[in-house]
Amino acid sequence: MMNEAVSTIMTSSPITVSPSDSLQQVKEIFSKFKIHHIPVCEGSKLVGILTTYDLWKLDIAFESYPDHAVQSVMTNNIAVISPEDKVGTAAELFLDNRFHALPVVDEERNLLGIVTSFDVLKYEFIKEYPNPILYKEVFTRAPQMRAIA
Repeated sequence: MMNEAVSTIMTSSPITVSPSDSLQQVKEIFSKFKIHHIPVCEGSKLVGILTTYDLWKLDIAFESYPDHAVQSVMTNNIAVISPEDKVGTAAELFLDNRFHALPVVDEERNLLGIVTSFDVLKYEFIKEYPNPILYKEVFTRAPQMRAIA
């Protein structure tokens, strides 16, 4: 049931930031694009991830965000997945570790995309309800993502 490749449901070319970007930039990206996870890259190489939860647990005033760099807050020991791994593998990682995003990388750790728990939920929902009535726009619109870094 969840035997399709992660590449079929991942967001390709997700929004990214660099380690030297400010938390102010990240906060603006989270707000503008209504996302909760941002891969941190140096060039195309994944070096970390930053989440809305990371910012929340900092317990610092928004006014000081411009003074803090992503590298001081990002998680750099992160689980990743390959584009060939199965959707079920992503679901199992989400359930086992209680996080909600997995960067999708190649063998050299180049970022190819990101898959979230919402992507897995959406994948299963659409299989069961191919013509949703409520929230149709949520399940049919293409993600508005672009690379920044």
